[in-house]
Amino acid sequence: MDFEDAMANLPSHTNIFVNDYNQLDDADIIISAVGHIKLIGGDHPNRFGELNPTGESVTDVANKIKQTNFHGIMVVISNPNDVMTSMYQQILGFPKERVIGTGTLLDSARMKRAVGKAFSVDPRSVSGYNLGEHGNSQFTAWSTVKVIDQPIEKLAKESGLNLEKINEDVRMGGFTVFDGKGYTNYGVSTAAVRLSLAILNDARIELPVSNYREEYGVYLSYPAIVGRDGILKQLQLDLPQEELDKLQYSADYIKKNLNK
Repeated sequence: MDFEDAMANLPSHTNIFVNDYNQLDDADIIISAVGHIKLIGGDHPNRFGELNPTGESVTDVANKIKQTNFHGIMVVISNPNDVMTSMYQQILGFPKERVIGTGTLLDSARMKRAVGKAFSVDPRSVSGYNLGEHGNSQFTAWSTVKVIDQPIEKLAKESGLNLEKINEDVRMGGFTVFDGKGYTNYGVSTAAVRLSLAILNDARIELPVSNYREEYGVYLSYPAIVGRDGILKQLQLDLPQEELDKLQYSADYIKKNLNK
C-alpha cells in the first residue's frame, strides 16, 4: 500500500501485485531481497549469521518460482550472497549464467568511495575491484585499482596511504552502516539497479558480480561481461600470487559454508 500511495505523484504508472507468482511468467528479471538482516550483527558480525533462516526462505521462494513459466534472469541480493545465489541456481535448475548475485559490485563501490575520498576525487575516477565473497573473506585487489589511470600502489607509496586500513574499512563497510541504522539499503539497491539495467539494456558491460567460476567450483565475485542473457563472458585478471591466494581462500570459505 505504501508503494501505491506514491503512484499519484510519480511520472508513470506501475502495476503492483502481491504474492502472485503467476505474474512472473513474462518477467525479464526477478530480484531476490529475502533475508533476515537482524541476524548478521553482534560482537563478530558476519553475513553467514542469517544463513539458515534465509536459506529456508530462498528454498521456499525458489520452489514457487519453479512452478511458474519464468525464464528470465535471476538477480540475487539476499545474504550470504554467494551461497544464496548458488542455492537459487541449484533449485531452479537454470543455466549458471542466468543466476547472478550483486556480490562485490557494492563492495567495489565502497572501495571507490574510500579511495576517492583519500585522493579528493570523484569515486567514478577510481577503477578496480573487490573480489571473492560478498562478506568477511573478500579483499580489494589493489593490483587492479587505479586513480585517474594511475596505479594506486604507486600513489599510495608516494603519499603514505595505508591501503590495508582502506581494505578493512571497505570490508566492514556494510556492518558500519548496519550499526548506524539497523539495515542497509541505498548502496545495495543501487548496485541491484545497475546490474538489472545492464541486463535489460543488453549493456554488455563488465561488472564485478557473483557468478559461477568453474576453476573455483563456486559462485564468487569476479568481473564478467553482463548483458541481456546474463553472464555473457567471464574475464580473466592478471593477479599476483598474493591476490590469487586470497581469492582461493575466499572460494574455500564460501564452499565450506555452502556445504553446511
